[in-house]
Amino acid sequence: MIKVRAEFYSVVKEIFDASAFELSLPENATVNDLFEHLKKSCPKLRDFEKSMLFGIGIEFVHRSYLLKDGDVVAIMPPVQGG
Repeated sequence: MIKVRAEFYSVVKEIFDASAFELSLPENATVNDLFEHLKKSCPKLRDFEKSMLFGIGIEFVHRSYLLKDGDVVAIMPPVQGG
């Protein structure tokens, strides 16, 4: 098992009513596995299925990114503005 921290921004933070969760996931889990796990506990995330962005450190990562123990994953919808 690996431990990761999911940090939520914007509307995702409002949906969870929290700024972060710490989770344990199986070895070789991907960002997509993390997102699937979060959608099970909060189906409202399905509304953002196609547009959600994920970041590790200062870089955006693809859903296939292999998570490492201790990773902090930023989860956010795309920035919108006028």
